[in-house]
Order: sequence, then structure tokens, then C-alpha cells
Amino acid sequence: MSTAQAVKIGIAEMEVVIAPNVIRTCGLGSCVGVVIYDAGKAVAGMAHVMLPHSSMARGGVINAAKYADTAVEALVQLVIAAGGRKGMLKAKLAGGAQMFSFSTVGGDMMRIGARNVEEVKKQLERLHIPVVAEDVGGHSGRTIEFNPQTGVLSIRTAAQEIKDI
Repeated sequence: MSTAQAVKIGIAEMEVVIAPNVIRTCGLGSCVGVVIYDAGKAVAGMAHVMLPHSSMARGGVINAAKYADTAVEALVQLVIAAGGRKGMLKAKLAGGAQMFSFSTVGGDMMRIGARNVEEVKKQLERLHIPVVAEDVGGHSGRTIEFNPQTGVLSIRTAAQEIKDI
């Protein structure tokens, strides 16, 4: 009997797992699923990023997992605290879809998916963490699951297609 668990994270949440556990999130439309992992230590973290920048926050306390500009660094710290090594970290990304068509009204503000992807990549580059695989953009929602033992990110689209990266 396996003792492996599938840890599920929701929108604007982040968590870390160590193999044999896996981590998953559902409902990635314009949101981005960010996986940061150390393959040698079989440890991985995932964040379900909802918006590109914490300057969009309303009110007092900021949920770091909600925003790309705060989630990436916070996730790196969680992975390191769980045994990951900074110089060995890699990233995989999925999501960032353009779920709806908009006229030119609203312009860049309506490109939430693309802006999420851009900000996540900017933060990863700033922290010198390479993106080794991605499945971003398009018009379909995604559910993702990462296995830190194998380093495989499985992606299921709304059309029920499955892709491993």
C-alpha cells in the first residue's frame, strides 16, 4: 500500500511536497501554475498565481501566493526550507490562457494571462532559476500535477488532452 499523497492547492495558494507525494492544482485559466523543484532532493513547490503584481492588491495584508511578483520568491524560500538547494532549482510553468475575447477596450489590462506569465518569468530570471519547460497561453483551462520523484508535470486541458512536460 502506497503512502503517497496528492496535495491539492487552490487559487492563490502555495505548498511544498517531498516525494513520494505529488502536488496538483485545478482551474488554471489566466492563472499560472508555477512549479519550482530540486530534482536531486525530490522536493517541489507549487503556487497558483492569480494576478501579475501585488500593486493590484486592495486592502492591508497581501497574500504572497496570489501575485506573481511575490509568489515566486516566497515559493523559493519554502522549497529551500524543505531541503531544496538554491543552485539546483528549476521551474516549470503552465496556464496563462486568454480565456475571453475582448475588443481593444481595456487593452493591456485584459491580458491577465500573458501578464502573469511575463511577471513569473521576470521573477524567475531575477532569482537565476531556469524555466526548463512550459505550457502557457492559448484559450483552454488546465489542471496540473507535478511529481517531484520523476520531475514530470502532467497537464490536462479542458478538452481532456493530457501532456507531460
